[in-house]
Amino acid sequence: MRSIFLAGIGAIVAVVGTPSALLAEGSDGFRLLFNGKDLSGWDTWLGRPLGEKEPIGLNKDPRQVYSIVQVDGQPAIRISGEIFGALTSREEFENYHLRLEFKWGEKKWPPREKAVRDSGLLYHCIGPHGAQSSFWMQSLECQIQERDCGDFYSVAGPVVDVEGERPSDKGPIVYKKGGMKFTGYRGRIIRDVDHEKPVGQWNTIEVLTLNGTCVHAVNGKTNLVLTNPRGRLDGKEIPLTRGRIQLQSEGAEVFFRNIAIKPIMRIPDEYLK
Repeated sequence: MRSIFLAGIGAIVAVVGTPSALLAEGSDGFRLLFNGKDLSGWDTWLGRPLGEKEPIGLNKDPRQVYSIVQVDGQPAIRISGEIFGALTSREEFENYHLRLEFKWGEKKWPPREKAVRDSGLLYHCIGPHGAQSSFWMQSLECQIQERDCGDFYSVAGPVVDVEGERPSDKGPIVYKKGGMKFTGYRGRIIRDVDHEKPVGQWNTIEVLTLNGTCVHAVNGKTNLVLTNPRGRLDGKEIPLTRGRIQLQSEGAEVFFRNIAIKPIMRIPDEYLK
């Protein structure tokens, strides 16, 4: 069985799927999405390797971009970053609190071997794989990149509303609660504060999303809030409030562990202060 969260009521309904995808719910209401043994409940996608014309595709991983390893005494998902793509949940989710831990590895790959380490948590993923440059689905991104964790990117076209400041007409928006209201924005939004720990330490990333409000938090501290996300499906604009989850492979070795999710009926006040 696999589960989809029902909108607005915090319930779970079972539908046909993969039995091993359902893991026990903890005392805090979170359910693990990584069982520590294998990639049950996830699909792999790899886009075009550097210099090639065609993507590798779905559930084909000839270079072991995605694997399970032991890091600091615990199982973790290793994403090598060698080929751009994403590890994709088979479930869709709506109205939830998602949290995970990540830690940077040492390896970096062309064309980003001299750039900062980069990955990302994509949520509300819809439509076909590889919609963005053959690599990622249409989605909202909570950035995971050295010193930029919590930033927002529109992947393959969604728009959002946000409060903030824009230092220049062509530059990105910097999030600021109570700032100017920007509507229908498609582009980078910079988080207001950097809460990331140094390379080599584990960081906690959280996304809380409820009825069109999306909160990004890093190491327990909110640094960006978005509202009213919209995407496009079959040529029509739609509210983008549910979908799959993707963890990016984007040129840098990264480890993920303790990936967990729970349905919510409200966003706790401490995340919206």
